[in-house]
Amino acid sequence: MVKLIMGIKGTGKTKQMIELVNGAAAVNHGATVCVEHGQKLTYDINHNARLIDTVPYGIKSYQVLRGFITGLYAGNYDIDHIFIDSLFKVAGNSEMAECEKFLNWCEAFGGENGISFTISASAGIESATEGVRRFF
Repeated sequence: MVKLIMGIKGTGKTKQMIELVNGAAAVNHGATVCVEHGQKLTYDINHNARLIDTVPYGIKSYQVLRGFITGLYAGNYDIDHIFIDSLFKVAGNSEMAECEKFLNWCEAFGGENGISFTISASAGIESATEGVRRFF
């Protein structure tokens, strides 16, 4: 399952993401991982969730982000939910076609490995392609 939370800056996406991460960390039997760009969520995320700042890893594309997620899973097969806050900042790319490919990959990878994804992205909903909209 892949869920995309999309909206312009200031619409409450991060607040919603924090609530979802903390809720998942409280009830999931497996590991909950939250990926972010920078360290803005450090004090908001429950300590039961693994919070990862991608800045030190130099992620600059969706391809590298896919490799990063695959590596996370290779190191911990207990991951059952991955949250990505501010996808366009994490991936360094806000092109909708590339976003759509990434979301499709998340759906396939998650389906194969029993991982749910919840992802936030800062952009107007009207800019989303039909392929991206199916993840709302």
